[in-house]
Amino acid sequence: MEIFGLSTSALLSQLLLGLVNGSFYAILSLGLAVIFGLLNVINFSHGAMFMLGAIVTWMAGQYFGLNYWAMLLLAPLVVGAIGVVIERLLLRHLYQLDHLYGLLLTFGLTLFIEGILRSIYGSSGLPYSTPELLTGATDLGFMMLPNYRAWVVFASLSVCFVTWYVIEKTKLGSYLRAGTENPKLVQAFGINFPLMMTLTYAFGVGLAAFSGVLAAPIIQISPLMGSNLIIVVFAVVVIGGMGSILGSILTGLGLGLIEGLTKVFYPEASNTVVFAIMAIVLLFRPAGLFGREK
Repeated sequence: MEIFGLSTSALLSQLLLGLVNGSFYAILSLGLAVIFGLLNVINFSHGAMFMLGAIVTWMAGQYFGLNYWAMLLLAPLVVGAIGVVIERLLLRHLYQLDHLYGLLLTFGLTLFIEGILRSIYGSSGLPYSTPELLTGATDLGFMMLPNYRAWVVFASLSVCFVTWYVIEKTKLGSYLRAGTENPKLVQAFGINFPLMMTLTYAFGVGLAAFSGVLAAPIIQISPLMGSNLIIVVFAVVVIGGMGSILGSILTGLGLGLIEGLTKVFYPEASNTVVFAIMAIVLLFRPAGLFGREK
C-alpha cells in the first residue's frame, strides 16, 4: 500500500523516528518548563545536563561496570545533585534580576562544562551499546518496530505523564503552582519555599539527565550533543508556552511528528520547520499555544 507515492512501511518508519525525536523534545522541554515556571530562570544549561546524563552513564559502565538499567535511576540523581549545587551557589542570587542574567549564567555554565569534558574525551563521540533486553525489532506486519525506540517513546511518555499528574493533580503540585504566583504567601503557611525551589531545579535537570540516558544508545555520546538539541527544545518551549507543562509535552511530540513528515516530503526544510512554526505562532499568539496571555 502506498500513501502519496510512499510505501506505508517507509512512512510509518519516518513517523516513528519523528515520535522518538518528539519524545526527547517533550521530556527536555518539560524540564525547562518546570524550572521556568517556578524559578523564572531560562536554563540554557539544560542541554549540558542532558549531555551529562549520557556521559555519566557511559562513565559508570566504563569504570564501575554499572548497567543501563541502574543508570536510568542513578544518572538523574547524580545530575540532580549537581543541580542542587548550581542552584544553591549561583542561581539563587539571580531570582530578583532580569531573565537575561540567568540566561547568561547558564550559558556560561554550558561552555564551562562542555570545555572540561571536551578536553578529557574530545568531541568525536563515545559508543554506548543498546541493553541486551531491548535489542532487535518486533514485526508488526506492516513494519519492523525497533524495540529500543519503542522503549524510548514509552519511557518518555510515562515520565511526562507522571510529572504532569504530580504538578496538576496532587497537593505537592498545588504548592508548586501557588509558589509561582505568590511565594511569600506559600512561606506564610510554613512551607520551606527556598528548599522547594532547589528541589525543583534538581528535578528539572534530572529530567534532562534521564533523557540523556535514553539517548545514549541512539546518539553518539559527546560533549556537544546537548548543544545540538537545546536550540530546538527552546523553540518547542516557546511554541508551547513558557512555563506550560502540558504545552511542553504536546508541542514536543507534535513537532517531532511534523519534523518526521517534513523529512519525507521536503527533506531540505526538516531542520528549519520547527523555527518556521515558532515564527508563525509568535506572530499570532506571543504567549505560545498553551501559554497565558498577560
